[in-house]
Amino acid sequence: MMYRYRMARAYQLKARATRQDATRQRIVDAAIALHQTVGPSATTVTDVAERAGVGRVTVYRHFPTELDLAQACSGHYFATHPAPDLREWAEIADPVERLRTGLRAAFAYHDANQAMMSRVLADARDHEVMRPYHAYWASAADVLLAPWRARGTRRAELRATIALALSFDTWRTLVGEHGIAAERGVELLIGMIDREDAARRRRP
Repeated sequence: MMYRYRMARAYQLKARATRQDATRQRIVDAAIALHQTVGPSATTVTDVAERAGVGRVTVYRHFPTELDLAQACSGHYFATHPAPDLREWAEIADPVERLRTGLRAAFAYHDANQAMMSRVLADARDHEVMRPYHAYWASAADVLLAPWRARGTRRAELRATIALALSFDTWRTLVGEHGIAAERGVELLIGMIDREDAARRRRP
């Protein structure tokens, strides 16, 4: 009898935990959906609760603070929308071909995530939950810079130009606002960076 009671109790606890996990995920999914449609600034706890089909108290039970919910949303979103693998870029020795590969991958990522990133960067560019996002693209710039021979000030300027080329804002300006095809945009940026690097090498 005691064994069956314990088994029944264990099953109940497991079922309860499963329901709680499902509720938590519904809240996160609701917040993410709102972030990429109306933006983080316009998203309220009431909106999240209504979209998730729960009460405000339930939202706060799972996420006591705004930061708790924001971290859960960003963690889940970036886990399910992974950025390009920088290790693949690092295997390419030629600096221009590495740059081309990286920019193509960056443009494809920006295109796939434009609904979310256009809203989030407008509302929460400097929010602490965005630190991993910015750190990733800083690392991406370092990987693309590595094979170039520029040194000192020239290298710092080259890195800044590569970082600019990688950014979501650059993709949006070229492709989203001016209608330039992604591949053409990549080649325009490569030409700009390659010519500028060559010009730097000619300077005394």
